[in-house]
Amino acid sequence: MMQGRKGVRIVAVLLAVGLSPTGFWISPGIAAEAAGFRPDGHDGSGVEPAYGSEPLSLNFRSIDVREALAVLAEYTGLNLVVSDSVQGEVTLSLVDVPWNQALGLILQSQGLDSRQEGNVLLVAPAGEFADQRRDVLDAQNEEEALLPLETAYLAVRYAKAETLAEMLRGSDGPGWLSERGHVSADGRTNTLLLQDIPERIERVLEAVKRLDIAVRQVQIEARIVIARDSVTKELGVNWSASSTGGFQQADDRTGFGARESNPQGLDRAMGGLQVDLGNPAQAMTGLSFGYLSGDVLLDLELRALESEGKSQTISQPRVITANQRQAVIKQGTEIPYQEATSSGATSTDFKEAVLSLEVTPQITPDDRIIMDLAINNDTVSDRSVDGALAIDTSQIETQVLVGDGETVVLGGILSSEQMSSLLKTPLLGDLPLLGQLFRYTQDASEQVELLVFITPRIIDDNMAVR
Repeated sequence: MMQGRKGVRIVAVLLAVGLSPTGFWISPGIAAEAAGFRPDGHDGSGVEPAYGSEPLSLNFRSIDVREALAVLAEYTGLNLVVSDSVQGEVTLSLVDVPWNQALGLILQSQGLDSRQEGNVLLVAPAGEFADQRRDVLDAQNEEEALLPLETAYLAVRYAKAETLAEMLRGSDGPGWLSERGHVSADGRTNTLLLQDIPERIERVLEAVKRLDIAVRQVQIEARIVIARDSVTKELGVNWSASSTGGFQQADDRTGFGARESNPQGLDRAMGGLQVDLGNPAQAMTGLSFGYLSGDVLLDLELRALESEGKSQTISQPRVITANQRQAVIKQGTEIPYQEATSSGATSTDFKEAVLSLEVTPQITPDDRIIMDLAINNDTVSDRSVDGALAIDTSQIETQVLVGDGETVVLGGILSSEQMSSLLKTPLLGDLPLLGQLFRYTQDASEQVELLVFITPRIIDDNMAVR
């Protein structure tokens, strides 16, 4: 029996059925309607109700599977066509189950499959549908084998013709061409040469049209600044903030945690030049990250600090790279060293001691930028092994998500400067012999920090920075 949503108990009367001349069993909708079977909300217009929105309860024992399918078809208002190879009985007891789930359970228990075309539901053994699809493909292949081949030449503007040709050949699949189709690429003119049936050529031309578009570009600007220890406070740097690691979010912007080489999280402070450079990884790499919300105020602050002698911008390189293409920025020196050759002579070689930035930008659909950052800070070590030059290396790899024009800050690269000052009393300190009593030398050290500000900007189609 079957129970509707409002508790109306309907006895599933097994209606008389018959076989059509084609061998398919047709659902007796008129007879079911005469028996008074209509779910609530169904007006008989033939419009399919919301998929799975009507729960039902079924309790059948040893019922013919075709009759069970007929009950479900009547419940949903679908027309039903069942292959005459569908045989067997089914027993089921379901309570408040969506009709599509009940249909799936019946089909699965009997090794059947279904296909819906409009408001008609076709049911047959799974293998029968596969055979039908195979027959259709065989017929299409036979028809294509009789069609004449055509030739087309397609000039590729932005992509590489050879790359598109490999994709069209489909090394990992059937590809875009028919069995008789052929595609080749002319590297000199960046042109595709196609030979295939007209239908396949039209498909290829449409695909190439969608793929052969100008790749968006990103300008990466890096400011490398040497700053006194007090500058970090004036810029609002917070070195004591803890970081929870992993995925961090602030405002409507998001930061991705660093990879295993630097498992710190990324926190942004709110507003202005408040920068939060997480410190947990500093003991391991000496490097850490933070964010700035805008670079216009940053430029003004840096100029003001330079005029006061508190900071110095030593480099401000810019590089333009295509979307998802790596850009490399290096700042440093090459250290010469002597190396013995196999013949016993010595030769001079060089090792890099540089701060290098490798940036791979990816523009998101909402015009934000995901940057894969790899930063290496190599410095000459005070230690040496058997006279060989040693390089101290700090490395960090991370992925960050920033808005167009926002700035990522790299900090934690610290060093000390030794200073010596002569202090004396005016006039008396200049006297011979006795002047030594009125002057003295004061030695002091001041900590300086290397800060790197990385700002990505999306370039418009007219090559203007946004």
